[in-house]
Amino acid sequence: MSKEKLDNEELLENEEVENGEEWDEAEVEVYTLEDEDGNESEFTLIKRMDIDGQSYVAFEPFDENDESIENEEDSFVILKVVHEDGEEVFITIEDDDEFDKVADIFENELMEEMSELEEDDDGE
Repeated sequence: MSKEKLDNEELLENEEVENGEEWDEAEVEVYTLEDEDGNESEFTLIKRMDIDGQSYVAFEPFDENDESIENEEDSFVILKVVHEDGEEVFITIEDDDEFDKVADIFENELMEEMSELEEDDDGE
């Protein structure tokens, strides 16, 4: 998986997903994020981590028909969690050193989880 840094992505809302026959709403958390130009895109939450006392989240692009969009890079977006007016807001990690550190940790964790899943699949 590659890490991707997006500018000024913020949580707009935790969007309720319509219940479909092929997947259960409880299985997927879908968020609508807005970029600096006001363009909205849907993402699924793939991991939340606390690193050095700060919370971060990783999202991947979402497509209702395929659940998650797989592209050739398997990219994901990492954002910092802050609280504004009692609400969680996801913001871009502005500091390059902080981003690199957090992205490396997420990438290692996600790769380890994928490796464990593959081992489980091979063992069945």
